[in-house]
Amino acid sequence: MSVFERFLTVWVFLCIVAGVALGHALPGLFHAIGGLEVARVNLPVAALIWLMIVPMLLRIDFAALGRVGEHWRGIGVTLFINWGVKPFSMAALGWFFVGYLFRPWLPAGEINSYIAGLILLAAAPCTAMVFVWSNLMKGEPHFTLSQVALNDTIMVFAFAPIVGLLLGLSAITVPWDTLTLSVVLYIVIPVIVAQAARRAVLASGGDAALGRLLDRLGPLSLVALLATLVLLFGFQGEQILAQPLVIAMLAVPILIQVYFNAGAAYLLNRMAGERHCVAGPSALIGASNFFELAVAAAISLFGFNSGAALATVVGVLIEVPVMLSAVWIVNSTRDWYERGAGGAAVAGRAP
Repeated sequence: MSVFERFLTVWVFLCIVAGVALGHALPGLFHAIGGLEVARVNLPVAALIWLMIVPMLLRIDFAALGRVGEHWRGIGVTLFINWGVKPFSMAALGWFFVGYLFRPWLPAGEINSYIAGLILLAAAPCTAMVFVWSNLMKGEPHFTLSQVALNDTIMVFAFAPIVGLLLGLSAITVPWDTLTLSVVLYIVIPVIVAQAARRAVLASGGDAALGRLLDRLGPLSLVALLATLVLLFGFQGEQILAQPLVIAMLAVPILIQVYFNAGAAYLLNRMAGERHCVAGPSALIGASNFFELAVAAAISLFGFNSGAALATVVGVLIEVPVMLSAVWIVNSTRDWYERGAGGAAVAGRAP
């Protein structure tokens, strides 16, 4: 992890401060940027989201799907957590904490929007940063790559139906046209563009050329994320200054769901007899979120000023420190994991 990535939370905080300050100093500029929309898609934000997502998707080799069967236990556990547990557990936590427990201290008109943002945050598993977390705990690289490729494939088809179902259960009117457009714009097209570019670069210069390209585009992706946050908080500044506890309250269900899903995946892999080098990345993939997609979808569906957009940004704010803590837990419990009945059964097969 580079120094820039390691201190991502610091940069996010500074962008929040900068966005709030600039929103107060230049309100006309931010309103003009917010008005640059086509079919409810903000064009400057769409461009920034593409700069975030496409470099990440360049790392994904969908040929790795052919190796999915090599670690079928870990793959099965991760799919169950990512698609059968995480979106629904986050919705339940959102309904309990935001819709009930914290309701008296939150703006009444934004309750459903906050819940929608939390659902968007949990409905798509992380794509790029997972490779960093897996590397930090010496995870099995082929498992990580094949799992991410499989998740990205599923996401093309499952993101909109899951979000639509859970938003409907939250009594939120689902703008299906905008949701479908978001899936096409922020998942389908970037996947196609990234894979076409990946094949072209590999054909012309091999792995070395692809590595150089990723090294150049990596910082651009993070800069685009931070620029998006400046814009977002330029619109959210008034609400944040008026109610600074909102971010802390929104962080509670996010934190709980991260540790709950990571722990569930970790324990299920242990029970299934999977190796630690697979169980670790499985837990981290099960816990982390594709927050870039969540931010883009929240802005498209509900707008810059929405509680949904703010809720997804809270996920960005806490992602790095929380996931680093999850990495530490996975690493520090390796001996305990391998002493289990399942761990002992596969110890002889460890590389």
